[in-house]
Amino acid sequence: MSIDLYRLSVGTFQRQLEHIDALLNRALAHCAENAVDPQDLLGARLAPDMFDFKRQVQIACDFAKGAGARLAGVEVPKYEDDEQTFEDLRIRVNKTMGFLRGLSQADFVGADARTVVIPLRERTLRMDGATYLVDFALPNFYFHYTTAYDLLRHCGLPIGKRDFIGDV
Repeated sequence: MSIDLYRLSVGTFQRQLEHIDALLNRALAHCAENAVDPQDLLGARLAPDMFDFKRQVQIACDFAKGAGARLAGVEVPKYEDDEQTFEDLRIRVNKTMGFLRGLSQADFVGADARTVVIPLRERTLRMDGATYLVDFALPNFYFHYTTAYDLLRHCGLPIGKRDFIGDV
């Protein structure tokens, strides 16, 4: 049985990025309705050694676009990581969704066997496309997406599981 890497990657990332966009919109409204400084939410961290909310969203977008590009065999788009507001983050999320919409099922033919190379600080990872998506890209995407969600929840946004998962 083969895995449809296009559906599993692009389909999953698109759906969850839509949820991130909705959460960003809710966070902005929460700040306005409750006299919360948006910078307090954007800079919130779960622990001192973890990235802040803003960076969690940026990295979630990076894993989505990176996985889509690598599996499709195209160059990974580069983003500047210069977002400073919720509006800036929404632009980044929507830019990422736009990139993913430009990928097609045909781009993913053979993606399961395509070699993916990920240079890290201390080593370089090499794996086939299926392993890359299932064991590396999706877990990392969900880690950063979940952390962003948790930060908003921790900072008082009235959100719940349905806001994270959406309707199935």
